[in-house]
Amino acid sequence: MVIAGLPERLAGSGRVRALRMLWGAGKGWSAAVALLVLANALLPNASLIALGYAVGRIPAAAAAHLHGAAGRALAVALLVAGLLYAATLLTGPYQEWLSACVKARLVDDLQSRLMAAVSGPAGVAHLEAPETQDRLELARGRLTGHIPADAPVALASAAGSRLAGITACAVLATFRWWLGLALLAVWLLIHRPLRKIILAQIVGFRTKAEVLRRAWYFLYLAIRPAAAKELRVFGLGDWTIDRYREHWATGMATNRETYARLSRRAYLLAGAVLAAYLVAGGTLAYAALHHRIGLRELSVMLPLLPATMYAGTVTTGDISAEWMVSALPDQAALEARLRAAREDLSGGRDPAGLPEHGIRLDGVRFAYPGGEPVLDGLDLEIPAGRSTAIVGVNGAGKTTLVKLLARMHDPTGGTITVDGVPLRDLDAARWQRRFAAVFQDFNRYPLPLGENVALGAVEHAGDVDGRARAAARAGALDLAAEVGWDTVLSRQYAGGTDLSGGQWQRVALARALFAVEHGAAVLVLDEPTAWLDVRAEAAFYDRFLDLTRGLTSIVISHRFSTVRRADRICVLDGGRLAEQGTHDELMALGGTYAEMFRLQAARFRDEKESEA
Repeated sequence: MVIAGLPERLAGSGRVRALRMLWGAGKGWSAAVALLVLANALLPNASLIALGYAVGRIPAAAAAHLHGAAGRALAVALLVAGLLYAATLLTGPYQEWLSACVKARLVDDLQSRLMAAVSGPAGVAHLEAPETQDRLELARGRLTGHIPADAPVALASAAGSRLAGITACAVLATFRWWLGLALLAVWLLIHRPLRKIILAQIVGFRTKAEVLRRAWYFLYLAIRPAAAKELRVFGLGDWTIDRYREHWATGMATNRETYARLSRRAYLLAGAVLAAYLVAGGTLAYAALHHRIGLRELSVMLPLLPATMYAGTVTTGDISAEWMVSALPDQAALEARLRAAREDLSGGRDPAGLPEHGIRLDGVRFAYPGGEPVLDGLDLEIPAGRSTAIVGVNGAGKTTLVKLLARMHDPTGGTITVDGVPLRDLDAARWQRRFAAVFQDFNRYPLPLGENVALGAVEHAGDVDGRARAAARAGALDLAAEVGWDTVLSRQYAGGTDLSGGQWQRVALARALFAVEHGAAVLVLDEPTAWLDVRAEAAFYDRFLDLTRGLTSIVISHRFSTVRRADRICVLDGGRLAEQGTHDELMALGGTYAEMFRLQAARFRDEKESEA
């Protein structure tokens, strides 16, 4: 996904946003940053000028053997020069302290806004879009290694250095007006191509953001524990490193080419700089030899010559500031884009109390961007207060159907209604609170067991009794007794523990049932026994009717023994409803369901006979 834009415009809008961020951090911090700008602009030149004046007073003080007015004048000049130089040295620690303080405030603000923007839309389509992921990585500064929250102080430091160079040119202009003006003009002329090199690097990163994300993926694949076992068993260590290097090289290729092309232009302009300094140095030397300036003036002017370079040169601080600033428009673009996505999924009607009668799908079609239709004219009714099972082969659209029902996506055709009300008219976020789900890829939060369950209705996290009831219904109460409610479910934390897949599935089920305890009316179980052993699966069958009693429940499973107790079973095929009925009705029909059930039953009998 290419995210480029005009670099000058990109940087300009980023600077404005950085200033707004700084003002938003507080007037006191804004004043502190302004002080940093003045310190960087004035102190280095002031210390050089003071030192030059001190050097100029040495002959008179030496002639007086450091006595009298001449000696006192030299001492005062040296004292002032020393104090100014000490103040100059203090600007470094001051900048570091100021950067840390402002960053602490801004990181929290930027990260919180990013999290709010990404989690704001009720749907998930934006999270599946490559452009969103590219902008997220750019906005966080992870691809570049430059944290956007550092931008205000970095810009202030760069501005101070620039002003210091301009001030040095102004002081030289008091000696020869054309000299200071010429040096300033040369540096301003060379600054543009130097800055274009930086902006070209930034644009190169932006246009290759997706490739660079892949490189980072392989990096984290190698250093994080999730894939560690397979990487070692299959000997994928070197392969992972090669993939990282390959994607990184591809992502940086355009960047290197652009840098080489533009740097050649900068080298040509360097000749103009050399010529300007030769003229400036020669002019000062000629004036000194012919006694047109004294030792004091020469001692001031000579150190200021190299200081003029800050009027236009590009320092590492300038480079860092440009990288930091470039990420700020991405944050703004993400917020605007996801705000629009949130509004697209917003509905004005409160879904409280729904569904009372049922959920209906009429001619529903859906396809993921660039893909074939997953659902193609699906007609289905899900009665309220009853259990409905959805079965079918892989790719039949079962999980996609749940996403549409929970309004994580909107159908590309047809309608979904709840008690006759179009789902689009309901407030999406409140409708989702009516759902309690155990997804096939449920989250495994590295949090205490109690929090893992309470996340089903986090506003009721203090309901200890409700949490225990949910765990009991999910068959996880013995797990709580074994590991403790306060134990973190991850060995990556001190005192934590790991769970088996079946134990995690029971925790996920308890989380969903805790949501039911606090008002969720639709229970979704997507492959609820996939991680359970035979005994746990049999226990789940025994509890199925109790779990789903009085709820509008939707069960998705490849295991037909899981769904046979549902009030109604719907068979999806080719994105449409192929069969529906009770288990006995579908077996009597002798269609797809009956064939698949017999195949699974036969395999189960073979496995039992083999074990015997």
